[in-house]
Amino acid sequence: MVPPNERIASWALELIALLYPERSDYFPASPDVVQEKFTKLTTELMILLEATKAVNTWNYQEKAAEFFAGIPDIYKLLNTDITAILEGDPAAKSRFEVIRAYPGFYAIAFYRIAHALLQLEIPLLPRILTEHAHSITGIDIHPGAVIGKHFFIDHGTGIVVGETSVIGDHVKLYQGVTLGALSVDKSMSFIKRHPTVEDHVIIYSGATILGGNTVIGHHSIIGGNVWLTKSIPPHTTVYHKSEIEVVDQQTNL
Repeated sequence: MVPPNERIASWALELIALLYPERSDYFPASPDVVQEKFTKLTTELMILLEATKAVNTWNYQEKAAEFFAGIPDIYKLLNTDITAILEGDPAAKSRFEVIRAYPGFYAIAFYRIAHALLQLEIPLLPRILTEHAHSITGIDIHPGAVIGKHFFIDHGTGIVVGETSVIGDHVKLYQGVTLGALSVDKSMSFIKRHPTVEDHVIIYSGATILGGNTVIGHHSIIGGNVWLTKSIPPHTTVYHKSEIEVVDQQTNL
C-alpha cells in the first residue's frame, strides 16, 4: 500500500530540518546524534521505496544510500539559494528568517530533494514532494526542471516552472511567472517544450515565457506581464507597454 502523501512530505521535512536546525525544535548535540538521524531517514526512504514498489528489481538499500551520498551537494546548492535570497531581498534580515519563513526557500528545498530523487530514476516520490510544496506555497516547480545555483524566488505565489525548463545560475523569479509549453499534447512527453533561462536573468511578476526553443539570454530583464514565445539575446530588456489614463472626475462633470 502506498504511504499517504503526508508521510512522504514529512520525511522530506525531517531531512530539511536536519540540514537546517532553524526549521526544527531541536539542535543535534553531537555528530553521533546527526548520524543516528541520517540513518533513520535512510531507513525511512528504503521503506518508502519498497512501499511504492518503485522498481521491483532494485536493491532499495543501495538506492537510498546513493541518494544520501548526494546530500552534501544538495546542501551546497541550498546554501547558495539562501545567500541569493538574503542578498537580493532588502526585507530579508537573516539566514534564520529565510530558512524558517520564506516560501521561496521552502519550495526550492523540496525541489532540490525531489530533483535528486528523479535523477536516480525514482518515480512518484519526486512529484509528490513538489506537489506538497506547491500546495503549501503556491509555487509549482516540476522535479524534472534543471535549475542552477543561487536561485531566488521572490514572493513566489503562482510561479510555474515546467518539466523541461532549464534555468541557469543567479536567476530571480517574481510571483506569477510561468515557464511553460506552447501547446499541451501527450506526444510531446519526451521532447523539450519549456524555455531555457540563462544566467543572471530577472523575470518580473506575471511574465509568461513559452516554448522549448525559447532561450532568454544571460543578463536579461523580462518585465512584468510580458508574453514571450521567442528567444532574446543576452543583455536584453523586454517590457510590456500599457497605457494608463487617470481621469479627474471632478473636472469632467
